[in-house]
Formats: sequence, structure tokens, C-alpha cells
Amino acid sequence: MNYHYEKLKSGLYLVATPLGSARDITLRALDVLNSCDAIVAEDTRSMRKLLNIHNISINGRPLFSYNDFNGDRVRPKILSLLSSNKAVAYASDAGMPLIADPGYQLSKQAAERGFYVTSVPGASACLTALSLSGLPTDRFFFEGFLPVSTEKRREKLKELAQIPSTLIFYESPKRLLKVFNDLVAIMGENRRAVIARELTKKFEQIISGTLGELHAFTQKENLKGELVVLLDRPLSTGLTDTEVKAELSVVLDKMSLKDASNLVAAAHSLSKRYVYSLALSIRDDSEER
Repeated sequence: MNYHYEKLKSGLYLVATPLGSARDITLRALDVLNSCDAIVAEDTRSMRKLLNIHNISINGRPLFSYNDFNGDRVRPKILSLLSSNKAVAYASDAGMPLIADPGYQLSKQAAERGFYVTSVPGASACLTALSLSGLPTDRFFFEGFLPVSTEKRREKLKELAQIPSTLIFYESPKRLLKVFNDLVAIMGENRRAVIARELTKKFEQIISGTLGELHAFTQKENLKGELVVLLDRPLSTGLTDTEVKAELSVVLDKMSLKDASNLVAAAHSLSKRYVYSLALSIRDDSEER
């Protein structure tokens, strides 16, 4: 037996669960799941399966389902347990709780009420993907899930395009092609990217290439399973704003603001939004004279 019983301090325990392999759970997580007064899980079926694998019995303890749809209704029951000095374990479907997970309001309200809140850390899909990606790990930006609608998703990608960090997204197989359509449209074809699929599972796969190459790949392959998409930091052209403006000034006499921006952006693999903003500043300066 890999766990033991301990008398837990009353409070909320944020328990990380495995991404795929049940053996990736920590010994401390097993101790907490075995010893707590109640368990809250995003998916109770997955939790029961995990407990059965490790021979942990519910023993009549409450097991609550907590997700985006029932959180407002279930949360008061959990806070009531904390008020009664109970130790409550909260676990997401897979990975670290609260990372692209519905537990934020529960943790926030528990802390606001003065209850003890602590973490039982473990597996994280975004960090696992980053470590396997071959992309820079010294700075990264986790966005979570992108907006569903194309318009809002493209607006969000424009905001993120020039962040000088590796970008990390969670994505659904059903939306993957649409997302890569937008990534290529906003960031061009040359930026390095990675699709990490089914991490720690039997069919784990790390697919690397440029955005253009991965866009073509997603058009041919019907990927399934849990996906993490990562983008390298923006390509460095070595051009200053002044140099980009100089190139824009040459072509702005011959074409529209949008067409000139698109031409210069494509020539140097720059963000269209960034180049367009410089083109606007040239126009504004010209109008002020």
C-alpha cells in the first residue's frame, strides 16, 4: 500500500491528478484522498476509477461533482463543509486544479472566508508539453483555451502575437484546424510550433514544425485526444521600427494602408497587426503636418 491515513487540518486541498498514467500521482495526493472528509471532483467517474486503481475506499464519504455547469449550486455545500471544520479534497479531471479548470471560484471564496487552502502539486499538461516541445522554456505565457468564435479568437491571437515568450494553449481536436487557419492568418507560416497530444499516455505524440507545416498536417490528419498547442516566441527580424517605417513609406505611395502593411509583414515574417500600427502612425504624422 502506497499511502497512509493522517489526521488532516480542516480546509481545502487542491489535489493534482495524473494526465494519463495513474502511477503519476504523488504519494501525498494519495494520503490526502485517503484521509479527507469529502472529495470534490470535476469528473466523479474518473475520480472513482483513480481511487479504485489505488485501492482507496470512499467509505461513505461525500463525493461531489463540481464543474462549470453546477458550480454555483454545489459551491455552498462545499463551503458549508469547510465551515464545519472538514478537510475537503478538490481534484480536476486531469492535472493541476484551477489551471483551465472550474475550481477557481471555489478556491477564491474559500480563501476569502478565511479557510485554510493548500496545494498538493503534481502533473500539469502545460508544463509537461513545454518540457517536451523543444521550444524556449525560460519565458512562457499560458493562455488556456482560445475563444470559440473565429472573430474573437483572431482578436485574441492579435493581442498575443508579439509577446516575447513561448505561447501555450489547450485545444480541442474538433477545433484544431480552425485554430491553425487563424494562427497562420495572424502570425504567418514561418513561426515554429508544436502540437503535443495524449501526454503520458500510450499514444503520446510530439509534432513539431512551422505553423505552415502544422497547418498542412492538420488538414490531412484527424488528430484525437487531449491536445496542447505551443508557439515559439516571435521571429526576430533585426529591423527597428524606423527601418520598418522606411519600407512602409516607400509602398504607401503605391497602395492602400492595409495592402502595404500586409506586404511588409509578409516580407519580414512580422505580425500584420504590428506593421499596420506603424503604418497608421505614418499616416497620422502625415496628417498633422
